[in-house]
Amino acid sequence: MPAKNVEHKFIVPNSVEVRDYQVNLANQAKNENCLIILPTGLGKTVVALHVIADYLTKGNGGVLFLAPTKVLVNQHYEFLKNTLAIDDIALITGEDLLEKRKKLWINSIICATPEITRNDIARKIVDTNQFNLIIFDEAHRAVGDYAYVKIAEQLSGLSIRMLGMTATLPSEKEKSKEICNNLHIKSLAARSDSSPDVKPYIQETNTEWIPVDLSSDMKIIQRYLKLALDQRYTELRRNGLRLSDNKSLSQLLNAREFVLKQNRRSAKPLFTAIRITYALNIFEAHGITPFLKFCERTKNKKGAGIKELFETDQNFTKAIDLAKSAQSNDIEHPKIDKLVEILRDTKSKVLIFSSYRDSVDVIQKKLVEMNIAAEILIGKAGKTGLKQQEQVETVQRFRDGITRALVATRVGEEGLDISEVNLVIFYDNVPSSIRYVQRKGRTGRKAQGRLVVLIAKDTIDEAYYWIGKRKVKAANGMTDKITKHLEKTKHVMDDYF
Repeated sequence: MPAKNVEHKFIVPNSVEVRDYQVNLANQAKNENCLIILPTGLGKTVVALHVIADYLTKGNGGVLFLAPTKVLVNQHYEFLKNTLAIDDIALITGEDLLEKRKKLWINSIICATPEITRNDIARKIVDTNQFNLIIFDEAHRAVGDYAYVKIAEQLSGLSIRMLGMTATLPSEKEKSKEICNNLHIKSLAARSDSSPDVKPYIQETNTEWIPVDLSSDMKIIQRYLKLALDQRYTELRRNGLRLSDNKSLSQLLNAREFVLKQNRRSAKPLFTAIRITYALNIFEAHGITPFLKFCERTKNKKGAGIKELFETDQNFTKAIDLAKSAQSNDIEHPKIDKLVEILRDTKSKVLIFSSYRDSVDVIQKKLVEMNIAAEILIGKAGKTGLKQQEQVETVQRFRDGITRALVATRVGEEGLDISEVNLVIFYDNVPSSIRYVQRKGRTGRKAQGRLVVLIAKDTIDEAYYWIGKRKVKAANGMTDKITKHLEKTKHVMDDYF
């Protein structure tokens, strides 16, 4: 039976198909500040469209649609332009000059990045009374000092409906509660892959966890880096710090405040241990070239212990010398060989995720050597990276099949509409339930998907694998916990008044 299309006076005819779960989620979100939780690829933006159309029907114009990256904001802007039957829709990012932004802010519907929105509200060039609805895409970012938090605070005294959207809640209850508090959320509207009304729209994704062994050359380098790290742990323990044997980056980072306030003599070994841990993690998960580039950048910085680490630490300098020798012999990381093996037998488009920019470059270069049309998708950072338009064009070439492989950092995880990708490869593991769900959601929507996760044995990859599994499991039960928390909060407020 052909799909029915949405019929609404503010939605362009035949532009959006009717999906019951999207309509139901939107109906829930129309009544109070709501956080929509819907896995990647199932159309959170369409849910937002239904809510926006409802607001326009009631004469409640003034919609602000926020998303964390320029390329994602552009995608929302293009979608609304093609589906909403109104003309005054604007796109605002930090690439627009102040005078241009002043004129753009008077449109009925505005798609914008959070930093420029926060700053322009503070500059008072935005009339905040013009908004009746504000949408926070990738709402899980609304923690700490992220711009979403300040914007919600700037607009909280006004009668503005707030709508958050995310693929999953964080696995930590306190962080989930913080998101809801910051965005003044009153209820959750959630669906999962297993929801009965969602199941008809998704295909199964087969996940393969593929272990790889570090080469003997890499294991020797790994040993020297661990010896350099052990030396700092010994010194820190001698200075009275209680550190567990698992040598995680998080416990070192957590010790910083205590050391700077109460144990200054540990500052030098602590910050050196943090640098070595970063170097070791990059080496284990990404290989020789990313490790050497990290070391090069670190060496040129000023900081406690850097000179000593790169000039007199015999273990660390030995690791660098061996890595340079390995690089001259074209040794990179066994994951590269495994990637070549997988792609040799694959004709379809492939999306490869790596958290580290230098690693993205290494992968893309290898794919091009294999005569695979491959491009990188990375964000803009200072003078490096891809500008907004370059990101948009890169994604479009991949969509059109001009590019067969897209190698992406985190900018490719959040919300990008990259359809018909049946193979997704995690080059590294991420200890985050949100990022795991986002990456996985890039496949298995229109046809059966395949997810491949590469794991270097006896490395940070394995640790992140177990942390990630635990967090995904915890996140799966978080919706019920937060719903109970919100209901309890609501009852307390009702009793108070």
